Amino acid sequence: MSGRIFPTAQDAENAFYEALERSDLESMMQVWAEDEEIVCVHPAGQRLAGQEQVREAWRQMFAGGPALRVAISQRVAVTGVMIAVHSVHEIITVAGEKRARPPVIATNVYIRTAAGWRMVVHHASPAPGPAPEPAPAAPKILH
Repeated sequence: MSGRIFPTAQDAENAFYEALERSDLESMMQVWAEDEEIVCVHPAGQRLAGQEQVREAWRQMFAGGPALRVAISQRVAVTGVMIAVHSVHEIITVAGEKRARPPVIATNVYIRTAAGWRMVVHHASPAPGPAPEPAPAAPKILH
């Protein structure tokens, strides 16, 4: 599927977000592993498994053309010899919208293959709102 080689998991992640911003389906699918054990969950979406479901979801998302800008923050990366897990906050801006969207928390999992690093899981969820304020403690009465 892909002639592109990603020497590091970070290179694959950069390519993933570049393809997302460009609404480039072929570049997006070059990031993904070429097997059926891939999984993608978009915010508030169903779990998509396998090449066909993942490709179709991205095709539908990209049908309107480039409209997103994604800034990554709070990156935490755990990398081993054959696997890397990245947890990020995605700050997504949609063209034409005046209000900022709440951040999305994403977990991206990459494996090292003969063709370089490839994504096997992208799971994105809306970030929770701010933590609720704790209720004031009731005064303690000693008897």
